[in-house]
Amino acid sequence: LQVKDAGGSMTIHTFGAYFGLTVTRILYRPNLEQSKDKQGSVYHSDLFAMIGTLYLWMYWPSFNSAISDHGDAQHRAAINTYCSLAACVLTTMAFSSMLQKKGKLDMVHIQNATLAGGVAVGTSAEMMLTPYGSLIVGFISGIVSTVGYVYLTPFLESRLHIQDTCGIHNLHAMPGLIGGIVGAITAAAATEDVYGKEGFIKAFDFTGVYQTRTPSVQGGFQAAGIVVSMLMAFAGGTLVGAILKLPVWGDAASENCFEDDIY
Repeated sequence: LQVKDAGGSMTIHTFGAYFGLTVTRILYRPNLEQSKDKQGSVYHSDLFAMIGTLYLWMYWPSFNSAISDHGDAQHRAAINTYCSLAACVLTTMAFSSMLQKKGKLDMVHIQNATLAGGVAVGTSAEMMLTPYGSLIVGFISGIVSTVGYVYLTPFLESRLHIQDTCGIHNLHAMPGLIGGIVGAITAAAATEDVYGKEGFIKAFDFTGVYQTRTPSVQGGFQAAGIVVSMLMAFAGGTLVGAILKLPVWGDAASENCFEDDIY
């Protein structure tokens, strides 16, 4: 498909999230309610987890730019990622407070949703998204992720029987989809006037059998990449879930599914 996905929004985040959600749906059992009270975090674990969030936030630009071509592409990837992360942090802080009854920040949102901007800008990070576009992506992903933690996660559990313990649908799946869509739009809108003739060819690898490919066609293939990633995730998750559900492995008691001490 010759799809560009430098930060892995589609191939890492979207694929991994929907793969895991498919597995957890297959393995779901109604008696999980018996240990649901142990699903939440405690004060000291929130503090330690926040350290990880800070490191991820600081070094996410290096993740998104790692496989980009040296030079302009890597510079664009780092700048776009920082801008998206910055907008996402501010948006998450605001919406986390707005959506809480007493106006306090929720540590789950701060630990996770603040990183959604890095996920959402992954596909288009090395493209000419511009800082302004990156800020918009970060703003949207911050809203989607925070609202997802408040409303969508309980809905998935109660209605669809999908146990999303760590909220990967809000941090990886939905921002990953946003990233794939933004990447498709940005690729379709690319022009030689913006990239320069040489930069245009280099940015999308329009060489060899792909030298006749146009930006609009590239945008279509980028969109197709989203579909392929999701289909592979559902198929792979179904297969793994079916294997794990075999009685030969032995199941943990329902009351121990969220109990860490026994492990």
